[in-house]
Amino acid sequence: MQQRAAPFRIGVHLLAAAALLLLTACGTFPRSDAVPAGQAEQATIPGMTGIRFFADGDPAAFTAGASASLEREKAYLASTGQTGPLPPVNFLAISGGGENGAFGAGLIVGWTKAGTRPVFKAVTGISTGALIAPFAFLGPAYDDRLQAVYTTITGKDVLESRGIWGVFQDAMADNAPLRKTVAKYFDQSVLDAIAVESKKGRLLLIGTTDLDARRPVIWDIGRIAESNEPGRLKLVQDILVASAAIPGAFPPTMIDVELDGKRYQEMHVDGGASTQVFVYPPGLNLSKLGGKRERHLYVIRNARLDPDWAQVDRSTMTIAGRAISSLIQTQGIGDLYRIYLTTQRDGIDFNLAYIPKDFTQELKEPFETAYMVALFKVGYDMSAKGFPWVKAPPGFDAPPGDPIQPPLQN
Repeated sequence: MQQRAAPFRIGVHLLAAAALLLLTACGTFPRSDAVPAGQAEQATIPGMTGIRFFADGDPAAFTAGASASLEREKAYLASTGQTGPLPPVNFLAISGGGENGAFGAGLIVGWTKAGTRPVFKAVTGISTGALIAPFAFLGPAYDDRLQAVYTTITGKDVLESRGIWGVFQDAMADNAPLRKTVAKYFDQSVLDAIAVESKKGRLLLIGTTDLDARRPVIWDIGRIAESNEPGRLKLVQDILVASAAIPGAFPPTMIDVELDGKRYQEMHVDGGASTQVFVYPPGLNLSKLGGKRERHLYVIRNARLDPDWAQVDRSTMTIAGRAISSLIQTQGIGDLYRIYLTTQRDGIDFNLAYIPKDFTQELKEPFETAYMVALFKVGYDMSAKGFPWVKAPPGFDAPPGDPIQPPLQN
């Protein structure tokens, strides 16, 4: 039996599209003015600076942030008596995938069991990967929370369907349950722990999509955590919810910003609308930052990479749904190609994990607990037994030589 995507996840986009003319006639939900065209990069969060970057913009801003984190790392190492060449570093990038995030969660928890899980210099997350990333960043002490998120929740903890009335609103479902779930597991203690690690030069980066500007945004969660702004916890929770807000399925997250003393409002949705997984903008050549050092990248793709065969019914909705599913799949593979080629240019050891093709359990409803428990176990078992990371994406030959094994916990 072939694994199928939840009908809700694909069908909701089609239903929204089919009702477009009706929606236009009925009007839209009120909102504040969007940031004027071409000025998105100048808009700021009140009271906070240097907390985000546009992934498709001038790489200078991101490079400056990366350089600052390197200087902080050097200062931290010096304070602990570590001298000499910079030690090896490890990066982790976690993709989107909805309930398939159970695979990545299981892989990370199993990695702890194997005893080879490294401390990560930087962790990035998109969509469901954004919900995994904070706990992966903070380390094994947070494995219980990570496991609970992907093995104990149900669809009721993520969404509440609005039924046909969702056509007349800003989404087919209300994600208030997801906000409660995020607040339950990502609380002030988690944010404070992230701030401590950020001061050591470590990075936790989450991706969203600014739908007004139609541009990918990278948020530096550590910098937000370090700020003294009273709204910092809510902002991070908003970012996590926004990163997982599938357009049309879940309501967008509205974020207040300032520009030239005037208030505006940005509409942020699923980071997967821009990219399925990211590490850093290709405009940044990491090999030229901080001198020569050993670098390892681990990419977790919360999806299968093999073609998912199905006989497609000859109907508008079925054909369009299949095409959207194919587009998402190929975008994810394209992201892996981009990341791989960037790592080869920058001299970074590339490692990839994805859902194996022999996992064929059917998803019967969004965020079905039994499905997530089974997929969590698949990821856990793969990693706990010493997972042989894939050294190149499909279609690329692995680089010559023996694969570099994941470094031991440091």
